Amino acid sequence: MEFQKDNSLLTGRLKSVTYAFKGAVKLITTEHSVMVQFSIGILMAVAGVYFGITKTEWLFQTFAIGLVMSIEGLNTAVEKMADFIHPNYHERIGFIKDIAAGAVFFAALTAIAIGLIIYIPLFF
Repeated sequence: MEFQKDNSLLTGRLKSVTYAFKGAVKLITTEHSVMVQFSIGILMAVAGVYFGITKTEWLFQTFAIGLVMSIEGLNTAVEKMADFIHPNYHERIGFIKDIAAGAVFFAALTAIAIGLIIYIPLFF
């Protein structure tokens, strides 16, 4: 079956959004690490409402949640592709997967820092 690209502006974009939404749902419903990150994001949003954080704090918090979710999605894609290409353990594939996981680690550290900057003053 040959894939035929839809070049029309509206229907092509709608199909792209549909595929992106399906991908997001697959990530949230099938990947445990993404489920955890998504749950933490929901908890942080509830905390934001509860503590009445400012608009600027919402911007940073929303950015941090989106950053972690995005990088986690890319990490998952790299892992799935690496496993597809080379199903058995291979040192170079392991190196690539470790680097992708490291990117998630940096994003998570950034999100933690943002969360601490926003919420620690609210407790003291």
